[in-house]
Amino acid sequence: MSVLVPLASTAIMSIFTILVFWQYLRRRKVYQLVWGIGLAMFSLAVLCEFLAGIRGWSPFIYRVWYLFGAILNVAYLGLGTIYLLARRSIAHTLMALVVIASLLLAIVVFTVNIDPAALRQIGIAGRVSVKIMPLWVRIVGPAVLNTFGTLALVGGALYSAWVFWRKRVMPHRVLSNVLIALGALVVAASGTLATLGSTNYLFIGELVGGTVIFIGFLKSTGPEEAV
Repeated sequence: MSVLVPLASTAIMSIFTILVFWQYLRRRKVYQLVWGIGLAMFSLAVLCEFLAGIRGWSPFIYRVWYLFGAILNVAYLGLGTIYLLARRSIAHTLMALVVIASLLLAIVVFTVNIDPAALRQIGIAGRVSVKIMPLWVRIVGPAVLNTFGTLALVGGALYSAWVFWRKRVMPHRVLSNVLIALGALVVAASGTLATLGSTNYLFIGELVGGTVIFIGFLKSTGPEEAV
């Protein structure tokens, strides 16, 4: 069962990613591109969880999972929302900061020594430990970037839902934004619990939260109506 959950997440998030990139190719909106990048990272992370479940955690799989799953994907999803709702100058500034942080963290994640014995202690898929990386990486990465991305994604979705509700127009967009905010909170909660050491709900939280976000996306007629 533990292997099937990340496999299902990989399938759902891959379809989600393809749809968003397809709409970017049709409409050429920057926020669609940034959302697509964030979703691609999400898809890659849950794929790593599936591979680890059938093959065990290798240093390379763990590094890829940690960088794109534990650190970056939520930040880029939040940036996509900022590009949709905020001034372009603000979005560009935040993007520059996140890209710089991404490059620095990528260097550290792929060069820090990882004890293979520590990876074996992680155990079966569903009990991922995020304490293998240095403490400062865990603070700057999951704590800072994930908090930023979650606040931007959830805050932007709730703000948009409130605007449409106040105007009494397009009720499907109110619902879609509420679902996106709810799904993001589920993913964030499961990730936070994993960071604190309770990893039992990480994979199921990713599956449920990612699916709810996808449903919210489908409830709108396009990504620009998703938040």
